[in-house]
Amino acid sequence: MAFFDDLTAATTEERMALYAVPLIRDGVHGNIGRETYIAYLTQAYHHVKHTVPLLMTAASRLPDEKNWIRKAYAEYIEEEIGHEEWILGDIAKSGGDAEAAASSNPNAATELMVAFAYDMVSRRNPVAFLGMVFVLEGTSINLATQAADAIRQSLGLPVEAFSYLLSHGSLDVKHMAFFEELVNRVDDPIDRAAIVHMAKMMFKLFADVFRSIPHDAGALGRAA
Repeated sequence: MAFFDDLTAATTEERMALYAVPLIRDGVHGNIGRETYIAYLTQAYHHVKHTVPLLMTAASRLPDEKNWIRKAYAEYIEEEIGHEEWILGDIAKSGGDAEAAASSNPNAATELMVAFAYDMVSRRNPVAFLGMVFVLEGTSINLATQAADAIRQSLGLPVEAFSYLLSHGSLDVKHMAFFEELVNRVDDPIDRAAIVHMAKMMFKLFADVFRSIPHDAGALGRAA
């Protein structure tokens, strides 16, 4: 079995637990309020702005014999630069205060997720970053476009308020094909174990990020 398939199977429990978080479950059906959407975007900003620095940190710590992974990280960096600015634009177009969001402190769950990622790539194994890629891009593919369409229709917001979600839903399909080919080349058992561990932890920590965002689906029904 290819390592991508092993990784997918090994993280099934954690992935399903993430997808069962009420905010995610309601989001794909458009059952969230505008303030919740803006709160989600704010937390997304606080972790997405670290994607490029994390990639740069991981790339700088790879040994020369893994330069092929460094080249892949360079491609990811090129793709990911500026995405946090898309999020701030979405906040503004949703009626939120982008400047306030950018200057706010992240929720504790978001800060812990980012801190864990830095610790893994800087102190333990830079190849582990691929586990984070697996979680974030896989989640985008499965949920982002569906959620964006449902929330847009529910809240009556312009399509321009969903540039982050809509772009990642379609963009990450291509990225995941690239990722699958890349991760299948990883043959070191230590690296593979680090990727699986990172993915398992990221699913759990990402779920906590969503749980930390205020959300009351029942309030939507009462307001209607």
